[in-house]
Amino acid sequence: MQQINIQYFKTAYGELIIGGFNGKLCLCDWRYRKMRETVDKRLKNRLVANYVQVEDEVTDAVITQLQEYFSGNRKVFDLSLQLSGTDFQIKVWQHLLQVTYGTTASYAQLSKRMNNSQAVMRLQRLTVPMLFLLLSPAIEL
Repeated sequence: MQQINIQYFKTAYGELIIGGFNGKLCLCDWRYRKMRETVDKRLKNRLVANYVQVEDEVTDAVITQLQEYFSGNRKVFDLSLQLSGTDFQIKVWQHLLQVTYGTTASYAQLSKRMNNSQAVMRLQRLTVPMLFLLLSPAIEL
């Protein structure tokens, strides 16, 4: 079985769990949240991997870039991502990552960009992982 290398990172806003898988970021979320167990189980199942608390290049880079972001010295993240979800979720997340710093996107605008006007209701029910809220901080859905 493969492993997801995780680290915990305390910020002024709360503690994050950050995970790297095969050289890519696969997890950046609040450590203490209602759905923590569900999110972790889903990710482990999709990647067929277990969590191992160990430092690695990916998690170290994420922490460095988050520190720069929180101190006001970074607006764009430079990280390789391991997207893990349904085809619809991955398509949504790819579009969310295209929202540039300082701009916003509504559900309707995102649906239009996806060429799927019927997606508005599905988008409203889709939980946006912390990963995308941090990597695309302009998102205001």
